[in-house]
Amino acid sequence: MESVNRMAIELADEALDFADELDIGAFDLENGATVLDFGVDFEGGMEAGLLLAELQTAGLATVQTRMDEVAGAAFPHIELTCDRPGLGLLCSQKAGWQLSLDGFEGLGSGPARALVADEAEFRALGYTDAFDLTVLAIESDVLPTEAVAERIASEAGVNTDGVYLPVYATASISGSVSAAARPAEMALFRLFEAGYDPQDVLSATGSAPVAPVAGDEQEAIARTTDSVVHGGQAHFTVREDSEAFDALPSTASEYDAPSADVFADADWEMSEVAEGYFAPAQVTVNVVGGPTYALGDTREDVLAESFL
Repeated sequence: MESVNRMAIELADEALDFADELDIGAFDLENGATVLDFGVDFEGGMEAGLLLAELQTAGLATVQTRMDEVAGAAFPHIELTCDRPGLGLLCSQKAGWQLSLDGFEGLGSGPARALVADEAEFRALGYTDAFDLTVLAIESDVLPTEAVAERIASEAGVNTDGVYLPVYATASISGSVSAAARPAEMALFRLFEAGYDPQDVLSATGSAPVAPVAGDEQEAIARTTDSVVHGGQAHFTVREDSEAFDALPSTASEYDAPSADVFADADWEMSEVAEGYFAPAQVTVNVVGGPTYALGDTREDVLAESFL
């Protein structure tokens, strides 16, 4: 099976070649690790955000924009399609690497996770990557240090000069784009958690509006969450029917309020928010040769309260 890290490195090289055009920063740390600033000290933009989403999926997804509306207002939307959803979404795009070191906090997604391969989805898919270069996209409003790069290199089993670290704040254009590219991945993870074999998911498509860039990280987390849980849509084509499909749509509509209010009531302890909250608002599942399920619905009224 192909190396997700090899494919992602080609995209990292593209980011380096077009850093000026994309308005992203690119520099090496003293230990040789390469940092790509998609939205911390640099502004980035929609094109930068699209490339970031491609990096996070190791190039296994087509990511593009379209214009649509939220409560009558024009908003860009992100559409992502992946025909290798187990590999591209669960084994790469999923934000499954929590980083906490010497005051640095970040959430890692991307193919570096496949070099460690200690999460359940890797065992289910029987996949572990082996490559001497790696990419870990980090959601953080602070750029990583040499110590952070060394920790990643050590756990991934590569040299520090083989580590590429795209970094972005949630409160950035790239942060909003990255979040809007996640409905399919979040729904697929929910389906996997419910016991469905991810190898039976043949194709996945997701879409969500790009949240307005917030003034701080907390507000950005709430808005980008709303883009998925109230505005996100996912479509799966699958081999096998299952009762697990009923649990796919987000339960966020039950709160009848934007995520900022829901999270505040939980004192911003995400573990206190119902697990079913973090999923796209609407999911359609087409079983090959069988039924098609249309589940959940979007909530433009709540999105309008969050975005406008």
